Amino acid sequence: MKQIEKAYESCRVVIERHSKSFAKAFNVLPSEKRKAVWAVYAFCRRVDDIVDNGGTLEELHAFKTEFELFLGGSFSVNDDMWVALNDVFQRYSMEAEPFFDMIRGQEMDFEVHHYPSLEQLEQYSYYVASSVGLMLLPILAPSNNLHLKSGAISLGLAMQLTNILRDVGEDLERGRVYIPADLMEKHNYTREELIKGEINDNFIGLWEDIATRAEQLYDIALPTIENYPMDARFPVKAALHFYRHILNSVRKNKYNCFTTRAYVSDGDKRQLLQQIMTSQEALA
Repeated sequence: MKQIEKAYESCRVVIERHSKSFAKAFNVLPSEKRKAVWAVYAFCRRVDDIVDNGGTLEELHAFKTEFELFLGGSFSVNDDMWVALNDVFQRYSMEAEPFFDMIRGQEMDFEVHHYPSLEQLEQYSYYVASSVGLMLLPILAPSNNLHLKSGAISLGLAMQLTNILRDVGEDLERGRVYIPADLMEKHNYTREELIKGEINDNFIGLWEDIATRAEQLYDIALPTIENYPMDARFPVKAALHFYRHILNSVRKNKYNCFTTRAYVSDGDKRQLLQQIMTSQEALA
């Protein structure tokens, strides 16, 4: 196996291990674009793992330096992620800024321990999630990516708010509280109740407030997907609908996002994919 093929295969393993929904959504892309998405995901996973696996701010800064060296053409040829990402940067007009924004978002996880408002939470969500959409645009829509930025940002915000609503318990175990303080106060739900994992009417109202915002952002992003090239339209729509459906999965779990991880079943994915195909045929 050639080195570049081995590198991309390593990235494929990373995306399929950590995000089955993301992998399945983008699996229908043409081969070159699909492999490029794997490499970008592997970069994001590398950054995220520094924070989630007990790394330090110094390690994150070291990775940032590594990326700066990569941009200058210096990287380890024994590191599959850098090898694959280098190939992506050679094939596409990639922008460095979203990659630095992603690193900045992970820095915030070391620096910020609570979010006073939903607006501030969305600022964080831009860095850790909308940045991913902006990384992918030159791959998915190389001739139209500038016009798609606002939709990609909205989709990233929606996905991150969905992640936060799904992972309340997991985040608490890591010592993180992403639920905005002003919404907790609005719904008379205390930090003590949150830490105890209490699911009551106040918590449900609070959760649904954030979910409503996420669904508004999905609605903003959805019509912009029609401006993607045909080969990217279906996977981006699939990613949107898969993530949006996580909200319904939490609801089906009676809002238990403390001890039960919501996911979209294979059957639900098939049904959603069929609905997307039907809607696209109707638009054709």
